[in-house]
Amino acid sequence: MPMMRIKKLIIFLLLTSFLAPLLANAAVIKIDNPLKANTLWELLDAIIVFIFYLAVPIAVIMIIVAGYFFVIAAGDPNKITTAKQIILYTLIGLLIILSATGLIKLFGEIFGVKTPYNP
Repeated sequence: MPMMRIKKLIIFLLLTSFLAPLLANAAVIKIDNPLKANTLWELLDAIIVFIFYLAVPIAVIMIIVAGYFFVIAAGDPNKITTAKQIILYTLIGLLIILSATGLIKLFGEIFGVKTPYNP
């Protein structure tokens, strides 16, 4: 007996889910593009700008942390080496972030693709 009720309930739910939009005179639902990017290159550009605005403050914080390591090193060569590595890797990462738009233009020219930077 309970199995029959479950089957009836499933059939009822399926019918109502398929027929409800017809009975409700459903309107067309339009979903706006939340990314505001119409092409892959516009999306990549938006991602690069976001990463740039995120990376610059992080780079500043990492340089401050490296300065802190220099101050507390007190002549310890391991801490001085750690501070130098932090600064080096931070600057390398920042250089990559800053050159990202140039890299996109370079790849666009190599592969012959039109980008916002290579119309």
